[in-house]
Amino acid sequence: MQQTPPARVLVVDDDPTVAEVVTGYLDRAGFTVDRAADGPTALERATAARPDLVVLDLMLPGMDGLEVCRRLRADGPVPVIMLTARGDEEDRVLGLEIGADDYVTKPFSPRELVLRVESVLRRARALTTGHPGPAPLLRAAGLTLDPVARRATKDGARLPLTLREFDLLAFLLRHPGEACGREALMREVWGWEFGDLSTVTVHVRRLRSKIEDDPARPRLIQTVWGVGYRFDVPDGEDVMDGEGDDRA
Repeated sequence: MQQTPPARVLVVDDDPTVAEVVTGYLDRAGFTVDRAADGPTALERATAARPDLVVLDLMLPGMDGLEVCRRLRADGPVPVIMLTARGDEEDRVLGLEIGADDYVTKPFSPRELVLRVESVLRRARALTTGHPGPAPLLRAAGLTLDPVARRATKDGARLPLTLREFDLLAFLLRHPGEACGREALMREVWGWEFGDLSTVTVHVRRLRSKIEDDPARPRLIQTVWGVGYRFDVPDGEDVMDGEGDDRA
C-alpha cells in the first residue's frame, strides 16, 4: 500500500529563533519543512517545490507578508497561515481579506500553531481527495456550490472563493433561515473550539463582497444582532439540492 508523502510546509519568518522553533515543532509533527527569511527567497522556494501550506510572517524585510501572499496565490491556490503581532488588528484583518486561511498572534504556542496547520490542511485536502459518491449541488439565489469539485458560481460566473469562504457559504446554504452564532460557525466551519471571533466577522464581510449585489445592503447573509448571521433565501425560493449531473 502506497503511503501518502508528508505535507510540505514553508515557514517564512526573518526571526531565526521563531523560525527554528516553528520548524522544529512541525518537523516533529511529521511535516516536511522548508524555511525562508524574506519574501523573495520564499517565492523562490515555493517555485522550486510547491508547498502544501505556508506559515507566513506579516512583517518581513523588503517585501511584506501581504505581498508575498498575493504573489503566492497568483501562481495557484495554497493555504496560508499568517503570523502577526498581537496588537496589529488592522494587519490581521488585511491578511484575512487577501485570503489568508488563518492567523496566529505572537507570542504564540508552537503546539497551537501545529494544530492550526493540521486543521487547515484537513480542509485543503478536500480539494484533491476523492468522494464516495455524488454529492448534491447547493443552489439558491443564483448561487451554485459543488462540494466535490469545490466550485462556486453566481449566475453562471465563477466565484473566486478561498477555502474558508467556500466552507462558510456551504454551511450557511445547508442551514437556510437559521441564526448561526459566531462561536458555532467557528466550531463547524473552522473546526476550532476557541479563537478570535473577528475571524468569522472578516470572512462574512469578504463573502458578502463576492455574493451580494450590494454588500453594503446585504439581502442574503443577514446580521442577527447579538447572535451571529443568517442566510436568507429570497421569497418563494428554496435551497435546492441537485444530483451534480451538470458539473462541468
